[in-house]
Amino acid sequence: MPSKLALVTGSAGFIGFHLSKKLLTQGHSVVGLDNLNDYYDVTLKESRLEVLQKHSGFTFIKGNLHDRLFIEKTFLDFKFDFVVNLAAQAGLRYSIQNPHAYIESNIQGFLNILEGCRHHKTAHLVYASSSSVYGANKKMPFSVHQNVDHPFHFMLPQRNRMS
Repeated sequence: MPSKLALVTGSAGFIGFHLSKKLLTQGHSVVGLDNLNDYYDVTLKESRLEVLQKHSGFTFIKGNLHDRLFIEKTFLDFKFDFVVNLAAQAGLRYSIQNPHAYIESNIQGFLNILEGCRHHKTAHLVYASSSSVYGANKKMPFSVHQNVDHPFHFMLPQRNRMS
């Protein structure tokens, strides 16, 4: 199989790191994109990047998916054969406390990736969702054939209301 150029967003995360490593060992080139946010240990993310940067086919770019001009420039600078979008703000409970982080990363960011792929005629896009889409389903393993019409419900803290 001929070598291809992949964009892997969230490349310093658990899945992004392992996917990038696998692609590199298969002879592909990888542009890894990550914002290295502090949602969890940044030194762990940096350690993963050190491993990836030992491969000559790996290029790391630090930036945010919700930065439209940054994403446009990334797609202009590289001609990707495929894109794997693994970058997202994780943590369902945290979304209640900081919903803007989720909209910026998971909605605006994904839109920017979609538009980059569309305008630059990227042949393939893989997007990873979340197990949270299965909601309160308890049957394991999860399956795409299961109903997803019973979401998790989180109780928001009650505020004192003045009459």
